[in-house]
Amino acid sequence: MNHRITAIFASAAALALSAGAAFADDQAPAPAAPAAAPAAAPAPPAPPSLMPAMTAPLAQNPTPMSVDLGPLGSKVYITGVVSGIGYTQSHHVLGDQTSNGDLSNAQIFINKVDGELQYFVDIGEYSLPALGTLPYVKASVTTALSYDVLPLAYIKYAPAALPGFSIEAGKLPTLIGDEYMYTFENSNIARGLVWGVEPLVSRGVQVNYATGPLTFNFAWTDGYYSNNYNTVSGALTYVASPSDTVILQAEGPTSKSNRSSFTTIPLYNNSSLFDVIWTHTVGPWSFTPYFQYTSSPGYVGSGTTKATTTWSGALLATYTFDAKSMLSGVSLPMRFEYIEQNKGAGVGSALFGPGSNAFSVTVTPTYTFGHYFVRGEGSYVDIGGGSGYGTSGTAKDQFRGMLEIGVIF
Repeated sequence: MNHRITAIFASAAALALSAGAAFADDQAPAPAAPAAAPAAAPAPPAPPSLMPAMTAPLAQNPTPMSVDLGPLGSKVYITGVVSGIGYTQSHHVLGDQTSNGDLSNAQIFINKVDGELQYFVDIGEYSLPALGTLPYVKASVTTALSYDVLPLAYIKYAPAALPGFSIEAGKLPTLIGDEYMYTFENSNIARGLVWGVEPLVSRGVQVNYATGPLTFNFAWTDGYYSNNYNTVSGALTYVASPSDTVILQAEGPTSKSNRSSFTTIPLYNNSSLFDVIWTHTVGPWSFTPYFQYTSSPGYVGSGTTKATTTWSGALLATYTFDAKSMLSGVSLPMRFEYIEQNKGAGVGSALFGPGSNAFSVTVTPTYTFGHYFVRGEGSYVDIGGGSGYGTSGTAKDQFRGMLEIGVIF
């Protein structure tokens, strides 16, 4: 389906003022008063803070369309994204192909961000390409089997009497990890290896409080979309300076679950996760190193008798070329990861299996122009131990090239 999207830009005219000089009888004309300095132009209004969250170099439309929906809000923002991807890879796994193409996003977002009662609704199709040994699944199939055509939808209560405090309820984005759910939300097209052991969407309730440089988030949800409301998660964000932010995250279940579906398996349902994330910006560079640890206890419902643990580290970095240079609009995101799982009889299989480890490097040159973006991506994964790539599972590495073209309106 083709979409035609028109951007409308507003312009303003400046008003000039003039003054005359007064003359006194029998006196020489008084010297003209110095011209008054022109008044500074008012700063443009800050763009609204809209969902879904996005990581540079891609960004929300700074002048989104808004509509009056009467009792549902006098100013409701309507935005969206349409994008497609193509890829080619070595050693494709069983169920995948050497090359393929698909619609990666066709989504509409509805945001009400003012007043005491706010809401966010996400409608559409999406695919979730990621590094690892799972085959790519088409957007139409992913949408039907995972979070359906309404993947995120929640209401938010922000009482005016309690500044900085709010409560959200519904289908919520996870508090865990440094990479978001959709391709366009992240600096890289495909999600990384560390992302592969994290939850994406959870149903439940979340409490938020922000004061000064600190933001606290606490949620009671069904974790990995298990439909068992037994998971507690939290995040503490500290803005140490304009160029440094530190985030601590944790999640864990209060009881065991043997729920298994397209979005989750018992091993993950019963796991606890801990993340430490630091973002630092300097000049044209942005760096985000982070560390993650997960642990899932031995549980007959997940087919394990001993705890299954992973630990991982990653570095996300982006270089943005000067807007006045010949490469204006170009940026170069990169990602480096290492993940390792424990070994032994009775442990479960996370990613590549017991006793395995893997390293990945991803580079995603990106060009943005107006609401449009084009980005290519090259990634390489090298694994040690465990199951591997190829239709027989014996290959130990994989190269993949990707291309994504889209518009954010």
